[in-house]
Amino acid sequence: MAAGFTRVALTGAVLAAVLTAGAIAVANDGGSTPAGVKLSVADPYIPLPAGGDGMAAGYLTVRNTGSDADTLIRVTSPGAGSVTMHRSTDTTMQEVDSLPVPAGGTLQLARGGTHLMIMGWQKPPTVGDRLEIDLTFAKGGTIAVQVPVKPLTYRPGS
Repeated sequence: MAAGFTRVALTGAVLAAVLTAGAIAVANDGGSTPAGVKLSVADPYIPLPAGGDGMAAGYLTVRNTGSDADTLIRVTSPGAGSVTMHRSTDTTMQEVDSLPVPAGGTLQLARGGTHLMIMGWQKPPTVGDRLEIDLTFAKGGTIAVQVPVKPLTYRPGS
């Protein structure tokens, strides 16, 4: 009986080790992300669109705790027709092709400044919904973020 138990336990341990190694390889995207790029996303939200056209802005913060800079080069969503990056000034809003994420710094997408424009929702958004936004970086790969729809007057930290 002890030999049978030992064989089963050993087989289980080997299987667990193989699965763990596979999960780490998937999490690291096969090792393609440079060691100097360490990205994370914080405080994402979409204020409920005020108009009937469904056009909405999206806000979030990308943190890079790595030693290498990166660039946000593409934003998509399976739940929207298009997501574009924009930079606002006092008088204009301009679409941009990319946004820098400095080494050891942040890319802040916030009201009155750099932000996302989301158009062509598959279904009209309501407060509490979540929209998947896929952020693609030049070096850091793609990060999928579940972004909650908040009331139009929502302000982070309030």
